[in-house]
Amino acid sequence: MASILDEYEDSLYRSASVQQSRASVGIPHSGYVNARLEKETPIFNKQRIDFAPPEKINSLVVSSNQLCMSLGKDTLLRIDLGKPDEPNQVELGRKDEAKVYKMFLDHTGSHLLIALNTSECLYLNRSVQKVRALSRWKGHLIESVGWNKFLGSETNTGPILVGTAQGQIYEAEISVSEGSLFSTNPDQYFRQVYTLEEESGPAPVCCLEIERGIEGKFFIIATTRKRLFQFVGKVPEGTEQQGFSSIFAMHADHLPSFREFPASFGFSEIAFYTPKLRSNPRSFAWMMGNGVLYGTLDYSRPDSILSDEQVWVYPSDIDITVNKPISIVLTQFHFLLLLPDRVKAVCTLNGQVVFQDLFLEKFGLLTRMIKDPTVQQIWIHTEKVVFRYHVQRESRDVWKMYMNMNKFDLAKEYCKDRPECLDIVLAKEAEHCFQNKRYLDSAKCYALTQNYFEEIALKFIEAKQEEALMEFLIKKLSSLKPSEKTQTTLLTTWLTELYLNWLGILEGDPSQRNLYLDTREKFRTFLSSPKNKDCLFNNRASIYELLASHGDTEHMVYFAVIMQDYERVVAHHCQHDEYDEALNVLSRHRDEKLFYKFSPVLIQHIPKKVVDAWISMGSRLDARNLIPALVNYSQSASTQQINEAIRYMEFCVYQLEETQQAIHNYLLSLYALCRPDLLLSYLEQAGTNPNRIHYDLKYALRLCAEHQHHHACVHIYKVMELYEEAVDLALQVDVDLAKSCADLPEDDEELRKKLWLKIARHVVQEEKDVKKAMACLSSCALLKIEDVLPFFPDFVTIDHFKEAICNSLEDYNKHIEELKREMEEATQSAKRIREDIQEMRNKYGSVEPQEKCAACDFPLLNRPFYLFLCGHMFHYDCLLQAVFPNLPAYKQAKLEDLQKKLAATSQPSKSHHRPKDADTTSLGKGQQSREQIKADIDDIVAAECVYCGELMIRSIDKPFIDPQKYEEEMQSWL
Repeated sequence: MASILDEYEDSLYRSASVQQSRASVGIPHSGYVNARLEKETPIFNKQRIDFAPPEKINSLVVSSNQLCMSLGKDTLLRIDLGKPDEPNQVELGRKDEAKVYKMFLDHTGSHLLIALNTSECLYLNRSVQKVRALSRWKGHLIESVGWNKFLGSETNTGPILVGTAQGQIYEAEISVSEGSLFSTNPDQYFRQVYTLEEESGPAPVCCLEIERGIEGKFFIIATTRKRLFQFVGKVPEGTEQQGFSSIFAMHADHLPSFREFPASFGFSEIAFYTPKLRSNPRSFAWMMGNGVLYGTLDYSRPDSILSDEQVWVYPSDIDITVNKPISIVLTQFHFLLLLPDRVKAVCTLNGQVVFQDLFLEKFGLLTRMIKDPTVQQIWIHTEKVVFRYHVQRESRDVWKMYMNMNKFDLAKEYCKDRPECLDIVLAKEAEHCFQNKRYLDSAKCYALTQNYFEEIALKFIEAKQEEALMEFLIKKLSSLKPSEKTQTTLLTTWLTELYLNWLGILEGDPSQRNLYLDTREKFRTFLSSPKNKDCLFNNRASIYELLASHGDTEHMVYFAVIMQDYERVVAHHCQHDEYDEALNVLSRHRDEKLFYKFSPVLIQHIPKKVVDAWISMGSRLDARNLIPALVNYSQSASTQQINEAIRYMEFCVYQLEETQQAIHNYLLSLYALCRPDLLLSYLEQAGTNPNRIHYDLKYALRLCAEHQHHHACVHIYKVMELYEEAVDLALQVDVDLAKSCADLPEDDEELRKKLWLKIARHVVQEEKDVKKAMACLSSCALLKIEDVLPFFPDFVTIDHFKEAICNSLEDYNKHIEELKREMEEATQSAKRIREDIQEMRNKYGSVEPQEKCAACDFPLLNRPFYLFLCGHMFHYDCLLQAVFPNLPAYKQAKLEDLQKKLAATSQPSKSHHRPKDADTTSLGKGQQSREQIKADIDDIVAAECVYCGELMIRSIDKPFIDPQKYEEEMQSWL
């Protein structure tokens, strides 16, 4: 622990020096270098359109990338901004003095309405070139149009609303197809639905907007110079094509809800911001006489969708008597005001002017500003020039404004992809929470910043907010990288110390019991956290020291379990005499090494439970490693307790079928010591085959002899095949046992006879029982009366042996008769054999001249040959070649030797006149004659037919082709 604190002090010193060096070079506390390497583009980027109109521009509208402008008196120019090089010019065809008053373009860019100052209205569809007059609209000066964004299409507007300069609101529909069989006018109908009034009477309808909320409810917003009206209602399902008459009919008897402002400069304009294409607007800005009413649109409200309203007064440099605003456009965070010579952008969050663009006098006075709602581009024009504004990264500085307004959640939302800004927001939020004494929230925010760790920690320490400090350290620990091992070790150890201090304080206060339990649960969660596991494991010695210094044995055991340091847990239980708990830990985690280590202690106190645990472990435990524990236990325990050791050893031998000699020897020793009644049954169950017996025979013999277990010794002697010793020892115990031992060497009659003589001698000399001695004669067929007589004393009368002697003579007589019968059978058999030999000498077979060798298929009579009784005939050399490879090695050697001798006898003698006596003399000296050699060769070669004899049967598993010549044979077939 001391080393860790020293390291912490070193880190504080290093951090202080780094802070000083950072301060000297101007690095901010956030840890981010806030330098801009290149000039940042402005939010509103102006671009002048390269277009020189042949006549002055009267009006301009843009929607869905379709731009329409009125030039001069009678020309209309249409431009698809996707194809700006292909403008389309349309002539209005007016010969009177009518001028374009206003133009209205729908959301699809397909339907264009042209209002003339003569109270007439023209219609032009994007797909046609001819302008059509709307006859039903004649006599009305159009001020505004509310397009139907829900039912409108490229060929049909659906029901729309039209506002006039006289305050009337009309409902109409326009279609480029034929309206009916008898009419070709594009306007389907045109009927009045409402009239807007101010205190002085009907007022021009400046703006109209149609929106649909939830549950099929429609909201219609209409503005005059000073008032903003809302019409709310449902259109019956399936009647949307019939228009909005039903909504206005609801307000025939009473005025709809409206907002009114006293000041007015003769007109008003409302702008909406729609975040996504084909979605509802989210905010609005109404330009009126005394300022701009800004707010959001909440479609869940029952009567009014205007929400969070606030009025932003016009900037101080705007004098509405001289240069009043002309148009307004709303973006996500700004509204732009068009003045005769400039454009001002005001932030909707704080009402501050953030952008101003002054236009040169040569361009003329600014006439109109509009926004294309689909591509979010802003257009401004004079009578000579057209400008376009691109809005780029409008939200780049919004985070700063939200931060200054203490709206930290929104600030973080708008700078989440800019870590240097996010760090500033978090630091400001943390400081704000700290100043308002929300220490836990402050700690959570500080942990996410790059501020100096030491400064923040000391800040909470000085405020005596230990709980907040712990929260800060926990959050900081969770944000560390795996490579930051030193910092992780420092924080982990420090948190452990803080938790232990806090738990120690709470434990002594009964009123804080719930808080203590909650803190204890948090501490255990901290210790068992997978992320902290490696660090805690590597520094577990320091954690153990901390726990020990606080005397917290409960958490020491808990921590040891988490670290899987079960040895420490078991040792702790054993030191406190909690042997059952120690055994439970061992049984739960089933670690063999711990069983071996702690079994000597546990078995001294809870032997039965320990043995039960051993048995439940089964083959996972090596019983040889438990024998020392059992030996120590059995040496100091009673016979009853030793039975537990016997129980486990029996389980190993009979259930696990252990074959280790040490286990069997130990069980044998326990039987010999305490349970001799089970000793003999164990030995008999082990069997009599020495190769299958798992105990040490010599050790077992010495052990049984030491404890005077004679029956067991006799059994061991029998297994060791020491029959004489077995009989000698058995005679001291039981004669019948000795008899069973004497019959064991079945293959050695001499030994059996010797053993039975030992038994007879014992019966006669030791027990002096003649009847029992005679019973021995009847039990063993190898003993005769004459073998037993020397053991009897001289004074015994022959009457005791009369019956035995008579039986012996009868046996001799039967044996002689049996020998005579066998001799007669042998004589008859020899006679039949001689007859068969004589008959075979006269047997012959005939060979035709055309006969062929069965092996080579060549004529048989051109070389020496053999004829077999089965009918097969072979040349001598062919038969020799077939037989030789299948002969045993010794016969092959003998055959080669006979062939050499035959070749030697066939060589001509050096002397052509060798006397006959010499030949006879050589034969007499042991040399074989030529005929004898041939006969010997015939006995080997022609002993049986190579096709019909046993030779063919023995060679059935041999391949037809020699494996060594297989490749050669295969190549010969290719």
